[in-house]
Amino acid sequence: MYERDLNMNIIERLTKKIKISTAQIKATINLIDQGATIPFIARYRKEVTGNLSDTTLRQFAETLKYLRNLEERMKTVLETISEQGKLTAELEAQIKNVETLSELEDLYRPYRPKRKTRASVAREKGLTPLAEYIKQGVKLADYDTFLASFINKEKGVLTTDDALKGAQDIIAEEISDIAAYRQFIKRHIYQTSFIVSKEIKPDEKDTYGQYKDYKEKLATIPPHRILALNRGEKVKALRITLEYAISPIEARIARDYTENNAFSDLITVTITDSLKRLVLPSVENEIRADLFSKAEDASLIVFKRNLTSLLLYPPLKGQTILGFDPGFRTGGKYALVDQFGNPLLTGVAFLVAASSAQIARSKQEIVDILKKHDVNYIALGNGTASRESEKELRAIINEHKFPTKLFIVNESGASVYSASKLAEQEFPALHVELRSAISIARRLQDPLSELVKIDPKAIGVGQYQHDMNQTKLGESLHGVVEDAVNTVGVSLNNASESLLLYVAGISKNVATNILKHMQTNGPFKSRSELKQVPQLGPKTFEQCAGFLRIDDGKEPLDNTAIHPESYAAAKHILKVAAINLVEDDESTKEQALNKVNKEDILNEFKLGRETYNDIIEEIKRPGRDIREDVPHVELESEVMSISDLKVGMILDGTVRNIMDFGMFVDINVTQDGLVHISEIANTFIRDISEHYQINDVVKVKVISVDVNKQRIGLSIKQVNR
Repeated sequence: MYERDLNMNIIERLTKKIKISTAQIKATINLIDQGATIPFIARYRKEVTGNLSDTTLRQFAETLKYLRNLEERMKTVLETISEQGKLTAELEAQIKNVETLSELEDLYRPYRPKRKTRASVAREKGLTPLAEYIKQGVKLADYDTFLASFINKEKGVLTTDDALKGAQDIIAEEISDIAAYRQFIKRHIYQTSFIVSKEIKPDEKDTYGQYKDYKEKLATIPPHRILALNRGEKVKALRITLEYAISPIEARIARDYTENNAFSDLITVTITDSLKRLVLPSVENEIRADLFSKAEDASLIVFKRNLTSLLLYPPLKGQTILGFDPGFRTGGKYALVDQFGNPLLTGVAFLVAASSAQIARSKQEIVDILKKHDVNYIALGNGTASRESEKELRAIINEHKFPTKLFIVNESGASVYSASKLAEQEFPALHVELRSAISIARRLQDPLSELVKIDPKAIGVGQYQHDMNQTKLGESLHGVVEDAVNTVGVSLNNASESLLLYVAGISKNVATNILKHMQTNGPFKSRSELKQVPQLGPKTFEQCAGFLRIDDGKEPLDNTAIHPESYAAAKHILKVAAINLVEDDESTKEQALNKVNKEDILNEFKLGRETYNDIIEEIKRPGRDIREDVPHVELESEVMSISDLKVGMILDGTVRNIMDFGMFVDINVTQDGLVHISEIANTFIRDISEHYQINDVVKVKVISVDVNKQRIGLSIKQVNR
C-alpha cells in the first residue's frame, strides 16, 4: 500500500545524505542489489557510479541499509495504526517524513500496545470520563456529585481522591505519549543541559580522576569524552546525570492544558508527575543513547582510518627475518622465517632476567643464527621486556658488525592469532609463544598478509572498542580490511585462506576450494583457470578476478589490476603502441602510449574514460604494489623505562594510535605517550590524520611524566623550543 511512495523517499533521502546525483543513487543501488561488492564497484564500475570512492560507497551502503530498515518499520507502523482505525492523513504524512527511527517511535508511542500501567489500571476502573472532564476545565455545579459517581469499591476506587489520582494518571500518560512534547524536550535538553559526572569510587591509577567532579555543556562535549564518561559509568567509577531547567518544559506543556482551566492546579501537578515519572527518564536515556551512537560513529571513523594506515604499511618482501617475542621469566621466543614467511627454526633465548651463564648461551645462540642465515632484519615485539631485549640484541649486532637491522614491531593481537584455531592448523607442533614470534616476523615482512589473520578488533588501533556495538564495529572494520586487501591485490598462488576471504566475492567455501584446487592441480597458470574451481561461478569470477594476481602465468595481464572483461581493449592498446608489457620499462611505455588515439579506443571497445586511464596505469607498471615505498626507520634510545624519562628529553617515537583528541606515540618504554592535539603544532589542527598516520616516526619532547599512573605527556610543537 505504501511501498512506491516510500521507495521514492529513500532515493530522495540518499541524495541529501550522500550529496550525489539521483542518477548515481539509482545506478549504485542497482549494482548493490545485483550482488556487486563494494571493492568491485569502486574499481571496475567507476563510469556507472560517477567514480564514487570505496569510502563513499561504504557510507552509501550503510545509509541504504538504515533507510530500508526505517522504511520497513514505517510500513509496519502505518499498517498497525490503520488497523486501529486511527490513521489520519496528517499522521500518515508525519510518519512518512520522519528522518530517524527515534522520531518514528515517538509518533507510534500512543498507538503501541502497552503493558499494564497506572493509566491502564485507571482506565479499567472507568476513570477516562473524569480525565476528559478535567482536561475540558469547566467545573459544573454538580461537580461533587459527578466526582462521587466514580467511587466503586469493587474496582478499588474507594474515595474521590482515588478517582482524581486515577484521572491524573491517565492524563500523565497521554502527555508522555505526545510526540511534539518529546521532540521539544529533546531539543531543550540538547541545547541547554550540562552532562555532570561524580566519582563513586577511585581506582588505584585514578583513571577517571579528571571526571570526579566534572561538568560540561552537552551541546559541545566532544565524542571521546562521551566514550570516557560512559566507560567510567559502566565500571561503576562514575555517576553520570544530565542537568537542566525543567520549568521551561513545564511551562510549554501547561500552555496547552491550564489556560482557562478550572483544574489548573491539579493539571500542573499532573504535568510535573508525567515529566519526572514517565517522560524525562525515557528522553534522557534516548539522548544518552544518541550521544553514544554519535560518539561511536566518530570513533569508528578514527578506528577505520588508523586500521587502513596499519594495513597498507609498506612490506619488506623477500627478506629473511628473525621474529622475537620478548619476555622476562620465560625468556624471549624467536622464530626465523625465510623470504616467503616459512619458519626455518624456532627457539627460546634468555637475554634478560636470567643467570649470566644462561644469558651467555642465549647470546651465542643468536650470534650463530645471524651468522649462518644472513638475517636481514630482527622484528622485535613491543611488549614486556622489549626495551631490555632490544639493548642486548643491538649489542650483539654492533659487537659482531652484523648488517642486520632491528625494528620494533607493534605486537597487538599477535597473542590472539597465536592461540587461534588458524594458528594451530598452520603450526600444530609449535607452542603458542613460538607462533607469536612467527607472526611478529611476518608482520614486518608483509603487514597486510599477516594482520588479516587477526580479528580487526584485536589489532589495537582504536579506543573504547569493547564498549561499542560489536556487530556494527565488526562490519565496519571488515569493510576496511576488505578494501585494503582488494586495493593492494592478492598473489593467488601464495595466498592464505585468511587473505582470500577478504577478496571481493569470495566466500569461505570458495576460498577452501581454491586452495584444494592448487593442492590437486598445482599453481594457477591463468585467471581463467579459476572458472574450474567448484562453486566459483560467473558472478563470483566477475567480482574477484581483477583482484587476484598471477605472478608468472601464461597471460601477463593476469599480473595486473586490469579486469579480464577489459583484456581485449588492453591487448589492442599494447598492439597499437607496439610495447611489451613485461620487458619494456615505464619510460618507454609512456612515450609509446602517448601516441595511442584514446578516442578511437574508447569508441571501439565502448570503454569509459576512467577504465581506460586505469588500464594505461596498469600497463605502465604491471605487478606493482600500491603500498608506497616508505623507508622503515630504525630507532635507538638509551631510555629503558618510564622511570628513566625526564621532562625536557627529546626522543624519536613511532605513532601507534591516532584519536580525535591526540595521538599515542611509542617511545620504547612499554607505555605509549600522549601528544594532545594542542601539542601537535603551533597552528590550529582540525584533523590529526591530515598530518600524521600510524607508523610515522616523529620527534617528541617529554613534557610530563607520572610513573604511578603510567602516563606520559609528549609534545611535537615544543621540540625546537
